[in-house]
Amino acid sequence: MPDQKPMDKKRYQASIARLGDIFRSINDTAKEVSTWRCPYKNAKDRCTAKFGCRNQDHSVPDGELFICTGSDDLDYRSAWEV
Repeated sequence: MPDQKPMDKKRYQASIARLGDIFRSINDTAKEVSTWRCPYKNAKDRCTAKFGCRNQDHSVPDGELFICTGSDDLDYRSAWEV
């Protein structure tokens, strides 16, 4: 086994802190966007939810995701069926 340099603990901790900042930013953005855009709506306006929602258009060929007919101007959290 070739010689390995000892791990630089400060560099490692800085890297972990930076990753934490990145994931925190992603989480904050997703949380904010979820108040006005359904998190189950993909980039092609198809619903990826595994549950029913009143904004799903079921008139699609078998095997395709339902079309999301909702507006991005609404708070979708109340539309989800529990």
